[in-house]
Amino acid sequence: MTPPPPVAEAASNESSYPIYVGFWERLAATLLDSLMLMCITVPLTLLVFGIDAILENDALILGPLDVVINYLLPFILIILFWHYKSATPGKMVLRAVIVDADTLQKPSTTSLIVRYLGYIPSTLVLGLGYLWVAFDPRKQSWHDKLAGTLVIRAPKD
Repeated sequence: MTPPPPVAEAASNESSYPIYVGFWERLAATLLDSLMLMCITVPLTLLVFGIDAILENDALILGPLDVVINYLLPFILIILFWHYKSATPGKMVLRAVIVDADTLQKPSTTSLIVRYLGYIPSTLVLGLGYLWVAFDPRKQSWHDKLAGTLVIRAPKD
């Protein structure tokens, strides 16, 4: 009878699931998502307001329709992607999904909304909420911590 393998060897044979998605991959996914959203919002904004109104106006927000196009529409699209696909298109390209931090299952819609709204403090404090991913053991941003979510590598099919 052979003795069991040493603990270190046994641990190295175990699956390391979940695999947390780190800062640089999440940044790449965000850049892809931002480009895709801009392909929708910029033409709509130009169509509604025209180039002259945008270039000649110093206002940060051009009115209620601007809020709908540039704030509400992205909010709805992102929440829908998170809810139905557990990822935005940028995360899908990288095989990353958003899961509940405790169960590793699909988060509730409430958690997803909290996660999105958590972008505000993550951004306002000099972007530290996003940089936190680089130093957190589970690669959680502040908005992940607020919502109780993780971004992990999707299991292979």
